[in-house]
Amino acid sequence: MASSPKGPRLLADLRRMILTGQLAPGEVLVEPRLAEQFGLSKTPVREALHILAAEGLVTVLPKKGYLVQTMSPQDLGEVLDLRMLLEPHAAAEAARQATARTVPTLRSVLDRQRELTGGDPLEAMGAARDFHLAVAGEARNARLVAALERVLDDMARAHHVLPGLQAQMAHPHELTEHEAILEAIAAGDGPAAGRAMRGHLHSVREAVLENLQRTSTLWSGT
Repeated sequence: MASSPKGPRLLADLRRMILTGQLAPGEVLVEPRLAEQFGLSKTPVREALHILAAEGLVTVLPKKGYLVQTMSPQDLGEVLDLRMLLEPHAAAEAARQATARTVPTLRSVLDRQRELTGGDPLEAMGAARDFHLAVAGEARNARLVAALERVLDDMARAHHVLPGLQAQMAHPHELTEHEAILEAIAAGDGPAAGRAMRGHLHSVREAVLENLQRTSTLWSGT
């Protein structure tokens, strides 16, 4: 049976609602209720929820529904560790494999971030995410980009829950650190690009830890 043409839109909407906290961690999603809310049959809703389960955003609760995944401080620590493993390597490879289009491409993304810095924190964070993915894209490794997208999705969820993290991650120093990464890539200096990215991720970790100190748990499913 062919999927409903509204299925991809539903999937995108549900994913966005989870990542932005509109569907809160620990909330149980029920097919009939979502079908009524979106004006669809249960089939495309079930298909979308199965994809979200495969992505790790929800967990199947037999005969009950789908639980929006919670995340503990330990979970977030694991996400930050993964970023530290993936992104310095990506930056170094981007420098080594840079083409004539690499710097203009990254510069365009960074210029957009600069325009948004100091404005809406969510838009600025979205632009910062775009820069990280653009750097990974220049490493010419599709699997690395796909892995990083998943990791950054988890980071996005934390941004919407931790008090104060949005403002910190949209601070001008974020732009300064991104500029240092771009400069190293432009110079074709892989080790320097890796170091710049590693230093930036240390700043991210410090911002997260500072906000974690203000709350006993990040997300609770109970």
